[in-house]
Amino acid sequence: MLGCIPPQTDHKKISMQQIITAKLKLVATPEQFKALRTTQLAYRDALNAVSQYAFAHRKTSSATTLHKGMYRELRSRYHLPSQLACSVERRGAATYKALWTKLKQNSEHRRAKRTKKHLKGLDQAPKYVSPTLSYVYGEDYGFKSGQHVSLQTLEGRIIVSYQGYTQHLALLQKGATFGGAKLWYDKPHKQFYLLVSLKIEVAEPTPEVQQHVIGVDVGQRYLAVTATLSQESQFFSGKAGRAIADHYARLRKRLQRKGTRSATRRFIVVSGRERRFKLNTNHVIAKIIVNTHPNTLIGLEDLTGIRERTKRPKRRRKGKQVLPLTAKQRRANRHASKWAFAELHSLLTYKAALSKSSLVVKVDADYTSKACPMCGYTDKRNRPGNGLVFVCQNRACSYKTQAEHAYTLHSDLVGARNIAMRTRLIRQDWVERGSCQLSLMSRTVKPKQHVCKDTLNCGGVLRQASGLMPEVIDRRE
Repeated sequence: MLGCIPPQTDHKKISMQQIITAKLKLVATPEQFKALRTTQLAYRDALNAVSQYAFAHRKTSSATTLHKGMYRELRSRYHLPSQLACSVERRGAATYKALWTKLKQNSEHRRAKRTKKHLKGLDQAPKYVSPTLSYVYGEDYGFKSGQHVSLQTLEGRIIVSYQGYTQHLALLQKGATFGGAKLWYDKPHKQFYLLVSLKIEVAEPTPEVQQHVIGVDVGQRYLAVTATLSQESQFFSGKAGRAIADHYARLRKRLQRKGTRSATRRFIVVSGRERRFKLNTNHVIAKIIVNTHPNTLIGLEDLTGIRERTKRPKRRRKGKQVLPLTAKQRRANRHASKWAFAELHSLLTYKAALSKSSLVVKVDADYTSKACPMCGYTDKRNRPGNGLVFVCQNRACSYKTQAEHAYTLHSDLVGARNIAMRTRLIRQDWVERGSCQLSLMSRTVKPKQHVCKDTLNCGGVLRQASGLMPEVIDRRE
């Protein structure tokens, strides 16, 4: 996302691009509504036909092969305009390409013994259920004066009026570059929305703007824990979200067990409520963090592949018997599988960029909750029973020699403080080198490579004094 900033450069003249999505509510007449819905359903049927063709032809991901084999059928059988027919082929090819990439990654992980799971995405042809339609700007849709948009349908172009968020409408009028769009249908409310991708210009980040540093540790019991270099912290509990998830899991189980038509209709109605609740919760958390910490370099853990590295029990043993999991173990597995940490990370990145004053970087996630922020000692015994209490087991810990007792703190707060210190090292290198190769520098920061000298007074976190760089013991070679 970030390019290099050369030294001796006027940062005010440099800008970067941020992609956002504008949600426009379409005000369609009954005739326009019917045309849009018919086009959506034909588009979905065409996608499934292309998927079957690709699966039958060696699961190809070549858009050229799909175009040669399916273009005429898409035009004659599904009556799609030429641009929509090409869009179907590109989308089908992209789906198979993504599945092939995941299959290769899964094979590498199994060879490295990181996981025993076999990817089943290519065992059968992918089936498209959602009728969401993809548009290309300038070919399938375009904007007209007076808050009107022109959309491609099976019956030709139609011009539909729209409504939307005031700031999004202002960006549509000036200052934004249009990208692709998706025609989404809200079935419960029988309403069409056009989701337009907008590319806007934001200021390039500079060390002079991002003067503060915080670390954000994400988890399941506490969705997010923040820590600053001045010992300020904030906890965001996930207890309400877990209770809601358990409620909807029980409700889905009862409806599936009942199996009647009315139960199926009810199942469809409640299917998206848990997802929307979690999305709203993550939105609120990200907004609070970004608004509370302006002009800040926000550090997040790089949790790529954590689901592959994390082992969850599938069965339990009692003597020589192999028994199914208990209800508590199944509930824990369900919570872990629905942990939306990546969504929270993306929302933080998105909101920080739009704030024009903050920036999100990723740091090494190794042992953030098991390394002592005082002495850097790393041991799994630092978290007894893998619980919420962190107790440093190092007898030579600098905090213990001064305070005469072991360093004890909430384990999630310890993780946030370690993330904050690793983020501080990234900013230090950023200032010294005059470049923002943040992703490269973040991979070099390890748990034992940053120690604060005044551990008793500052709590192990690096302090800022009069805006100057703190003294850091940097042991990197």
